[in-house]
Amino acid sequence: LHSDQGWQYQMREFQSRLKEHNILQSMSRKGNCLDNSVMENFFGRLKVEMFYGEKFQTVDDFVHCLEEYIHYWNNERISLKLKGMSPVGYRTHSQTI
Repeated sequence: LHSDQGWQYQMREFQSRLKEHNILQSMSRKGNCLDNSVMENFFGRLKVEMFYGEKFQTVDDFVHCLEEYIHYWNNERISLKLKGMSPVGYRTHSQTI
């Protein structure tokens, strides 16, 4: 699990839970968002495209909306960096070459 150095990721209880599930933890360098730029970009877009002005009535509503957004991001949202394809489309195309 890669994360920034947020306090929640440094808590002993969090680290113990990761260890219990055999999850290796890594952290970006302090104050360097470039270490994880792909995820920084994803969460930045997620906040703007999904959360902005949205009020969720229940946790289930939030989870449903999040799952729909992740599907949209992976399967429908095109990216110029991926030659105008979605991530799944680009991967599929790359595997046929």
